[in-house]
Amino acid sequence: MFGFFTKRRRERMLREAQIDDVTWNRALEDYSFSRVLSTDERARLKQLVILFLAEKPINGAGKLNIDNGARLAIAIQACMLILNLDLDWYKSWTEVIIYPGEFVARHEEVDEAGVVHIIEEPMSGESWEHGTVILSWADVQQADQGDGYNVVIHEFAHQIDMLNGDANGFPPLHKGMDRAQWASAFSKAYEHFCRRVDSGEETSIDEYASENPAEFFAVISEAFIETPLVVRGEYPEVYAQLAQFYRQDPAQRLSML
Repeated sequence: MFGFFTKRRRERMLREAQIDDVTWNRALEDYSFSRVLSTDERARLKQLVILFLAEKPINGAGKLNIDNGARLAIAIQACMLILNLDLDWYKSWTEVIIYPGEFVARHEEVDEAGVVHIIEEPMSGESWEHGTVILSWADVQQADQGDGYNVVIHEFAHQIDMLNGDANGFPPLHKGMDRAQWASAFSKAYEHFCRRVDSGEETSIDEYASENPAEFFAVISEAFIETPLVVRGEYPEVYAQLAQFYRQDPAQRLSML
């Protein structure tokens, strides 16, 4: 898959748009999930980040000034999901907009009587199909706190989910992956997780995952990168599917420390 970039153009961009080693290594040290990467993985992530920053504009809203350090932080987190995939998994959207904090999103909802309601709600992130990823900078800075929360990874997981249509927790699987196994693992885990939340149980995985299957996939993808041992311990079948899909095993990295 090459999408927006041909092989030749990518190679040229990698030659021309470099990130100096001091800046790069300092940025990787900000996140526990990037500190444990191997030398080869760091190099691969760096290439993805360079191409990501070259292709996707990241701009501030509400008078927020986004500097290159902030852009680099966002790109590192986003590219962790596709570390062993390809940049074209992010081909369906065009830009990232960063607000200083939570922003108000307006949506139309039609009730059972056919009446249209305008819903306004504060949000920390939002993904538009074939459009924009919107993030709260205050929430971006809450990454790597040990609770599995990562708004960047969450919203980019939604983008991956939407590559084959509406977000529903069933992204386009790789050749050789079993759709029935994916559906079984995720549906059982989602139903079990919803029962836990409904019973008032305090969960290690963000209870927002109980909203719907799409949010379950996005939240569990956050935790897969941020707190992989929790996901593997609580939902091993889901972890195995995610390891196949994202073609990486974060829990295994931790075990090698």
